[in-house]
Amino acid sequence: MKPFLPLLLAALTGAAAPTSALALEPFVANYQVFNGGKALGDATMQVRPEGGHWRIDLDIRAEHGMMSLAGAAAQQTTVFDLVGDAYRPLSQTMVRKVLFSKRIINGNYDWNQRAAQWSGDVKEHRRKPIALQDGDMSGLLINLAVVRDAQPGKTLSYRFVDSGRARPHQYVVQQELEGVKIDDMSFNAMRVNRVQSGNEETSIWVVDGVPTPVRILQREDGQDTYDLRLVEYKGVNEQ
Repeated sequence: MKPFLPLLLAALTGAAAPTSALALEPFVANYQVFNGGKALGDATMQVRPEGGHWRIDLDIRAEHGMMSLAGAAAQQTTVFDLVGDAYRPLSQTMVRKVLFSKRIINGNYDWNQRAAQWSGDVKEHRRKPIALQDGDMSGLLINLAVVRDAQPGKTLSYRFVDSGRARPHQYVVQQELEGVKIDDMSFNAMRVNRVQSGNEETSIWVVDGVPTPVRILQREDGQDTYDLRLVEYKGVNEQ
């Protein structure tokens, strides 16, 4: 496992709550990925400027067990603009690979026409245009927004428009900071829980001064499914 960098160590010192929103800056973050509590592989999340816009990528690679033998991997990309404090998506690509199969989904957010539409390996009923509203974001951008907006006791509301779907997402930030252990380090973090019905749960842990979630946990029927745990990140001055 790669060691923590000084930047991360400094950010994890102390238990103070955020005093102001983080400005968007490029970074590269590396995660360990677990599935059902067992090590699955690694993931990289990266934010960087590109061609006058911004881009966020999440690349997940299976390196253990049968998923590794099948060559399983998933990549997500959203190109977006920063409009005031809003992250406005422009395009999206999702690629999933396993064995000899490869699925690609492409999305376009047309803010002139105020419509988003997806093509490729997406179900027929999800190919229909979706009317865009101010503040609409992809799933990756919502992760960034949660990090930016989280404050103890606060409720966060967003509209998820991704892969041919549109739905409200609401998160509640716990009032008290929570101790989280990663590798040999313990630190205090804000736990942000998505409020939703059904059998799915999502929790995101945020640390003041760190531009990416330190942990993302998804659960179904009360059981852990995917769990991403931050092991390293590099800020703009370290690349």
